[in-house]
Amino acid sequence: MTTATHSPEANARTDAPLTTFANCHVGILKRLQSLDALPALLAPAAQARQIASDSLAFFREAIFEHHLDEERDLFPAVLASAQPGAERDRVRVMTERLTHEHRAIETLWKNLEKALKRVGKGQDADLDVNEVHQLVAAYAAHAGFEEAEFLPLCETILGRNSNHMAALGLSLHMRHVRQPTAYI
Repeated sequence: MTTATHSPEANARTDAPLTTFANCHVGILKRLQSLDALPALLAPAAQARQIASDSLAFFREAIFEHHLDEERDLFPAVLASAQPGAERDRVRVMTERLTHEHRAIETLWKNLEKALKRVGKGQDADLDVNEVHQLVAAYAAHAGFEEAEFLPLCETILGRNSNHMAALGLSLHMRHVRQPTAYI
């Protein structure tokens, strides 16, 4: 009786289908590990969509309106109530600066708006991180100047005459009160 001996080449050829199955498992397991990470990514993706959507609405409804209120009501009221000379000149320089900052901030926003709309819809977007940081920093500097310098000056100027402060309050109130719709 002869014993069959298998050469290493013969074993490799007969094991090849099994090696192929083993190699497939490596690829399958790698894909399944990626799938296993997916649930952890869903919450941040949903949060990104929500932040983008909320930011779009907020910028239009709050920030643009805030700028409009300042430029239509606050700035003219303070300019009109400021004492002629150095005080009025100071107010004019400040309101021009703030108005310029409004336009710069709005321009930064418009550069980001298209990408934010895509993010809000869960679509791929080229959101420029530097532009986002620039917008946030510009608004923080703007608000800081307004809070520290301009609004205290406004309070001093408008506070001299309670009617001027009341007129400003009424003007702002009337702009933001929703008018009832008349039904016929």
